[in-house]
Amino acid sequence: MTILALEFSSGQRSVAVVRHHAGDASFVVSEVVETGAAGTRALGMIEDALREAGLEREQIEVLAIGLGPGSYTGIRVALSVAQGWQLASRNGGMKLLGISSVECVAAQAQAEKMSGRANVVIDAQRNEFYLAAYEISADGWREIEPLRILTRAEVESRVGAKEILIGPEVTRWFPNGRMVFPRAAILGQLALSRYDFVAGDKLEPIYLRETNFVKAPPSRRIAT
Repeated sequence: MTILALEFSSGQRSVAVVRHHAGDASFVVSEVVETGAAGTRALGMIEDALREAGLEREQIEVLAIGLGPGSYTGIRVALSVAQGWQLASRNGGMKLLGISSVECVAAQAQAEKMSGRANVVIDAQRNEFYLAAYEISADGWREIEPLRILTRAEVESRVGAKEILIGPEVTRWFPNGRMVFPRAAILGQLALSRYDFVAGDKLEPIYLRETNFVKAPPSRRIAT
């Protein structure tokens, strides 16, 4: 299977090509990472990753997208690329996968040899944070608390309990935390064991807040 993974949910954006052959325990990864640019150079990064892997676009079988939570703009760019790619593919046959960027952070922490109870913390704005807790070991990781939104004080209480805080840019708010970014290479590896493919219009970013908006009042006719 040949997977193109897009992870744009944080300030460190990455694109990776992950290749795996049936019956072979190994896989090949080509990854492009960018940090600090003003925008998301999505198409250029994809071309760079494909060039490094020595592949053409037509050879990609699955697109895996990091669904956040995180950067609204970055996630929307990744979704737009995936949806457009599927529409342009022959008979709309490109397979798409959406994977939690929080799960990707936990997997990246395990790949970086971290262990123990880790709280993945991501900025949710309004002085609040997305948080999910994982138990990480050399053998893998498992979720022990589902993703939810907590106040800053609630997250700080985890520091007092000597629990590890990890996540992209976590040290901006919690100096004792450890910065761990979701990476496209790990996202692609997670996708190797997933078969819950979806249509492009079914891919949705992970947000826990309800969308609130005020409907505009009907226009009024002014007598003249």
